[in-house]
Amino acid sequence: MSLTNATPLEVAQAARVGSRRLAVLSTDERNAALTAIHEALASGKEEVLAANKQDLEDANKAAAGGTLSQSLVKRLDLGKPGKYEDMLQGILDVRDLQDPINKTTARTLLDDNLLLSRVTCPIGVLLIIFEARPEVIANISALAIKSGNAAILKGGKESSHSFAAIASIISRALSTTSVPSDCLQLVQTRDVIADLLKLDQYIDLCIPRGGNELVRYVKDNASIPVLGHADGICTAYLCGDYPADKATKIIVDAKVSYPAGCNALEQLLVHETALNSTLPIVAEALLSKGVSLRCDPASFSALKSKLDAHSAAILQEASEEDYDTEFLDLILAIKTISSLDQAIEHVNAHSSHHTDAILTLDAPTAQTFLSAIDSSSVYWNTSTRMADGQRYGFGTEVGISTNKIHSRGPVGLEGLTIYKWIIIGDAQVSAEYGAGGKKWKHEKLAAGDEEGWARNEEEKEVLRKFRAERGT
Repeated sequence: MSLTNATPLEVAQAARVGSRRLAVLSTDERNAALTAIHEALASGKEEVLAANKQDLEDANKAAAGGTLSQSLVKRLDLGKPGKYEDMLQGILDVRDLQDPINKTTARTLLDDNLLLSRVTCPIGVLLIIFEARPEVIANISALAIKSGNAAILKGGKESSHSFAAIASIISRALSTTSVPSDCLQLVQTRDVIADLLKLDQYIDLCIPRGGNELVRYVKDNASIPVLGHADGICTAYLCGDYPADKATKIIVDAKVSYPAGCNALEQLLVHETALNSTLPIVAEALLSKGVSLRCDPASFSALKSKLDAHSAAILQEASEEDYDTEFLDLILAIKTISSLDQAIEHVNAHSSHHTDAILTLDAPTAQTFLSAIDSSSVYWNTSTRMADGQRYGFGTEVGISTNKIHSRGPVGLEGLTIYKWIIIGDAQVSAEYGAGGKKWKHEKLAAGDEEGWARNEEEKEVLRKFRAERGT
């Protein structure tokens, strides 16, 4: 990894060259680099945490002065119990996943000795722009190396010390491996984002990780395709038939376990049959955890009559704006719903298409919800906090996408690959086919063979030797 103050053009050009060298390294070579990074970051923990402590001190001062949000400060702290260890484990999890590139996903026999194959390959050069979250460097470095992509990383000034420490450790680790240093670059120069976003001839995909303002800026100013999400307005729909104890467990986890997360619950839709039965139990549990409840008239009235005087006194009335707000805090908007169709309509209109859930025992109701909700992740009887690459088994994630492009939801290794079409022939040409000429066979073949694009035993043996030499 290079810590660079080079110009955006120089950075992008170097990353492009690095990406092509990285893409042809063997699985073993890329995995060895991840092992080296893991060992170096494990040994350098105190160095990183010392730098992170300095960032936290500066961030808390900025938050006290009103120039930095508390949600960013919460995301900055690498010293939280288990957080550094989770970062380290994520590197190993990615290393141990199956290699996502050079996999044959489709094959068609066009004619005798004329085989068409679709083979996975790296996207190329990724531009990652992020706020806080210094662990992003380790996450993305692991995913980029494993998937054969170069990555240009630009972090916010609020975590510059942490970024520099992690990047220096990774750079030292990579110097002992086959991975070219230019394939990972941490840009330190200020005010370069606008220029980087225009370099579509060198950069293939931009992934912004941060608040709404950052993501909107990137989407509005990029000439490069953008993968990501602007908001995490996640919603749960509580039906009257769902048991109160299970509903409480799920909703408390979704709201309280990490309020600053993009997968935290921001809205609770309550069917009118649950207003006087399940909702008061759920509300009492949320209030005991310090959650502020902003209620529509029906839920406000029901809770006022059911809760004790102290709890009822701290309820708040919701505004229409609350149903379009990502609070990133211990605040939850509640709205009463009279039908499944109304719930679906509300979610599709007001959620950010990140993660939404339904809590019900009725399978037909749940299936309708799962099919009708236009979000990247939709759940039945579980917490929205499940939306996470590590929890999905991706090792870690580069971000969560609400886009309708090649990757949606938590984006792991597969989301960082694309494919190319390969044809292996024997002197056939296009002019031989068509009116009065030869006919296409277009015979679909199995795609999962180890020797995917090989047509016969001789070619399979060649491919086996090639892969053995490369360790793939």
